[in-house]
Amino acid sequence: MTGRPESRRSASDIAASKAFKQQLDKVYLWYTGGFALFVVSLAVAEQMGLPRDWIGFIFLLATIGLYAGIGIMSRTTDATEYYVAGRRVPAVYNGMATGADWMSAASFIGMAGTVYLTGYSGLAFIMGWTGGYCLVALLLAPYLRKFGQFTIPDFLGERYGGNLPRLLGIAAAILCSFTYVVAQISGVGLITSRLTGVAFELGIFLGLGGILVCSFLGGMRAVTWTQVAQYIVLIVAYMLPVVWLSVKQTGVPVPQAIYGFQLEKVTAKEKLLANDPKELEVREIYKARSIELAAKLENPAAALVAAKAAAEAKLAGLRTANAPSSQISAAEKALSALPRDAASARVTWSRAKAEADTKSLPLNGMPAHAAQFAGDPDGDAEARKTYDDSRRNFLALIFCLMVGTAALPHILMRYYTVPSVKEARQSVTWSLFFIFLLYFTAPALAVLVKFEVFHVLIGTPFDHLPQWVSAWNKVDPSLLSVTDINNDGLLQLNEMSIGGDIIVLATAEIGGLPYVISGLVAAGGLAAALSTADGLLLTIANALSHDLYYKMIDPNASTARRVTISKVLLLMVALVAAYVAAQKPADILFLVSAAFSFAAAAFFPALVLGIFWKRATGIAAALGMIAGLGVTFYYMVTTQPWLRDVFGVTSPVELWFGILPISAGIFGVPLGFAVIILVSLVTPPPSRDVQDLVEHLRYPRR
Repeated sequence: MTGRPESRRSASDIAASKAFKQQLDKVYLWYTGGFALFVVSLAVAEQMGLPRDWIGFIFLLATIGLYAGIGIMSRTTDATEYYVAGRRVPAVYNGMATGADWMSAASFIGMAGTVYLTGYSGLAFIMGWTGGYCLVALLLAPYLRKFGQFTIPDFLGERYGGNLPRLLGIAAAILCSFTYVVAQISGVGLITSRLTGVAFELGIFLGLGGILVCSFLGGMRAVTWTQVAQYIVLIVAYMLPVVWLSVKQTGVPVPQAIYGFQLEKVTAKEKLLANDPKELEVREIYKARSIELAAKLENPAAALVAAKAAAEAKLAGLRTANAPSSQISAAEKALSALPRDAASARVTWSRAKAEADTKSLPLNGMPAHAAQFAGDPDGDAEARKTYDDSRRNFLALIFCLMVGTAALPHILMRYYTVPSVKEARQSVTWSLFFIFLLYFTAPALAVLVKFEVFHVLIGTPFDHLPQWVSAWNKVDPSLLSVTDINNDGLLQLNEMSIGGDIIVLATAEIGGLPYVISGLVAAGGLAAALSTADGLLLTIANALSHDLYYKMIDPNASTARRVTISKVLLLMVALVAAYVAAQKPADILFLVSAAFSFAAAAFFPALVLGIFWKRATGIAAALGMIAGLGVTFYYMVTTQPWLRDVFGVTSPVELWFGILPISAGIFGVPLGFAVIILVSLVTPPPSRDVQDLVEHLRYPRR
């Protein structure tokens, strides 16, 4: 690539593109029909007695086999095909591929769950992520496509000159993409373990095969056509159970239309549950438990000695009295479950106290679903501060997600694959449409599931709870667990712990649909996680092979050598990411949001100013990226619990303006802009060639 904007397409190129699109239309029409027939066949087989475990394995093997087949058929060693799919992906299909690339485990699995648990404040994710595509369309996609490079570090290197901006772009792309891909592989492990019953760690490596076979063999070409297929699976899987719940509860098959109607019912039920005598009884038990744990935490060493002595005495007493074996076994488990030492006791009891504090609150610690922000603007000083902090964090999160969306390398890479600048713009529009289908449905899904839990599950005898409750508890007790804390035999809301990551995956079972639909939903979640992981791994591998090796180390490397190195690096990065994901470093939503803050702080100022301000200089861009990313990372390390543990930070947490670490990018982005602008003004301007290039980039020939 020369760095010069590309010229207009010829009539023959346009005709070839139309013929190619017609061929794709036929292929994916047959694919959609075949997939529908496959699901119907499995449903019939289930009614005839096909075991559930078999259904899960069939879905897993069939979908991964399908994606692998596309990867094998799309294998290539051609650099343009491998890096940008030959620049011939039609806008509508690139929109679908972008939608799948975007619909990560966080979007498919976590979005509705977040809205379920946090109510109105969860809408920040929908508003931020959707709004980000408006920034992509207005500020970046058409200009990057016109520039005609392979990757975002490639653009930075060509626009700003020298290796420093390119090297920083490589580092930032790897940081945000690796953080993001760990979250996707965690989602793969969760879904695979639910589908097949295998351990979470094994599920990760089973799903990893499906990720690698696409991106490893065919690069962007294989990933693109696989992502189109994955989008069809995930959108059908997401919509079907929601439509069913809507029909079941209201008789209307349009969940978005009855969202407000069901929200009113949920709000009325919340008021009843907040004052229900049984719920109050459970909350008092947890409040007493919190007080007890607080006393233990004052002197963990002494409390641990006393707890062990009491457990040992109880066990000895039961054995002396020849108590039933079940009681002795329970006492032995209680003794073995005690922490090993004072340090682990502090960690365990602190976590238990936090849980008890949450469960001593109304509605299991969840805010009222329709309440805009926590606190009260007309209350006392503390209530007003809580309200202001809540509103400030809501807006900060929207900002970080919007700007991060517009700067994510694996998303921006997709707009290098279309044939022209015009189709880059059209592609963003199609992307918004395909993403809108899911995001417009997620709030309705959260309310429909909450209605079902409040009106059907709560108050059910423990021995009559549906089978899916125990099934999810086996997958991971932190995702779903129930405990009869007041021993009344009935499930109360505060006796149930539910993680947002299972709301979507359990929707079909909550609605009473056949298990084959649960398998379909899991396959959709797997498609979402795999599609995003493919794009992210490819971004990391390409940054290392194309931008680092080819552009900076060996410019004379052959095409075959570059592609081979990319494949080897992709395999290595995938294995490292799988290992990190198996450690369960943090929840999926935080990992994804951290990636957005990293991308926003590192890339957005440099990309926008690189396109719209010809005076921006290379050294300014480099310093701006360092400053923005540095302050964002520093804030996360000093305020986020998991990162504080990793880096051994023991100082008290000090939030700047009350902003939570999930929105750390709000400090990095303006700092990045300020540094680039100020340093550019005091350093020599770019060469006339670069300024002419930027001018032509912004004002393309008609």
